[in-house]
Amino acid sequence: MQFLAELLILSYFSIHFAHAQNIFPDHFRLGVASASYQIEGGWNASDKGENIWDRLTHEHPEVIKDNSTGDVACDSYHLWKKDVEILKNLGVDYYRFSISWTRLLPTGRVDKISSDGLKYYNDLIDSLLENKIEPVVTLYHWDLPQALQYFGGWTNLITSDFFAQYARLVFSRFGDRVKTWITINEPYSICETTYGDFQGAPLIHSPGIGDYLCGKTILVAHSKAFHIYDKEFREKQGGKIGITIDTIWAEPRTNKSEDVEAAEREMQMSFGWWAHPIFSTNGDYPEIMKSRIEERSRQENFVESRLPSFTKEEILNLRGSADFLGLNHYNTKLISNTEFPIGEPSFQKDKGTSAFQDPNWKPNKHTVPWGFRKLLNWIKREYDNPLVYITENGFPDEGQLQDVGRVIFHKEMMKAMLQAIGDGCNIQSYTVWSIMDNMEWRDGYTIKFGLYQVDFNNPNRTRTPKASAKFFKTVIETRTIPENITMFIE
Repeated sequence: MQFLAELLILSYFSIHFAHAQNIFPDHFRLGVASASYQIEGGWNASDKGENIWDRLTHEHPEVIKDNSTGDVACDSYHLWKKDVEILKNLGVDYYRFSISWTRLLPTGRVDKISSDGLKYYNDLIDSLLENKIEPVVTLYHWDLPQALQYFGGWTNLITSDFFAQYARLVFSRFGDRVKTWITINEPYSICETTYGDFQGAPLIHSPGIGDYLCGKTILVAHSKAFHIYDKEFREKQGGKIGITIDTIWAEPRTNKSEDVEAAEREMQMSFGWWAHPIFSTNGDYPEIMKSRIEERSRQENFVESRLPSFTKEEILNLRGSADFLGLNHYNTKLISNTEFPIGEPSFQKDKGTSAFQDPNWKPNKHTVPWGFRKLLNWIKREYDNPLVYITENGFPDEGQLQDVGRVIFHKEMMKAMLQAIGDGCNIQSYTVWSIMDNMEWRDGYTIKFGLYQVDFNNPNRTRTPKASAKFFKTVIETRTIPENITMFIE
């Protein structure tokens, strides 16, 4: 009898503890995200200028899996009121979206400002606020003006000046209502995925050189935008400004010291490339990154390191240039040490690692909650526990309404995040990618991440809630992650 009583008490506390672990802290915010090129369409509406993804998809449709474009996409340029309606129905605290640089500045420069572009974003921002949804605005989400690409785009440091001018304009026109700004979305994808892996617009292959030139310009551009906001707008507007960095969690493939060191090197060079200059005590690139690239450059007969150095002033301007760290995370990968022979340069060879995903991971290779928790704790240790906003977390599938995999993904990843908060990590928001199915860059419309299904064969682009939308709506309403998800699946 005493044993049964003790078992009941233990069960009670176990259930209570598990429930407590699923409850969001006070003031924690929940939202969803999108990006201008992926949802807006209206690629040449009014006086909008051409961007690098317009040019790529029109001139080289063969590089997109389904030969598609973002010319119409979800048609949010015309259907933004429907977007606000579904956001209101979800009950989100905020909506993260990006501004199309060329919709606002058709030439990429401030010599011409689009009145229709201003009206579009003003109307969207005002409508969000009227519905008690905070606008969280990203200045740059991959859609560089084609006019700036003609002289090198992000590989030319002068682009940071044009970005600074664009940022000042956006702060001046929208900052009275927008209180959370993200300068750049996913610098790794902008630079390494494009110039190193030859995957994104403008489709220029320059591994080990173009990617590093791009990286310096991106970081300098971020710091310029931050200091413009800090000096000219912060006092009056009272907002926050940060950067969003994308990263995997690098797990050693084996317990061998060389793989353990390789996994740490992967984190330092892939994530630290962007985070270290801003969030570390010393600033600048990680030492391991500087030393490895310098040494391999020497062996390749370069007269100096292929990694462009920062000036002392640039290091000082970058250090501490963010009020928060925006974090995009999708995958965990197993990392092994791989020393490549000297030859044509690349970032892959410079860091000396190889990455794998274990197909036997449970519940699946896309859903690795323990990796998410490890990543958040690594950031806490490495950068003295900065304020972190999860700005993207999402699950790919074929777009079905009964998206069980997505429900499981967000349930498990949010639980891991709450565990990390219990570990002392300073995390204050979680953003689902994405509000609806959209144009997924080189994958076109072949994969889907949305909480809402979009009928791309219908000129009205009908939005239909999936099981994951119902799940996330319940999470927002109850501020709790439900353990039983069967109620959301028909």
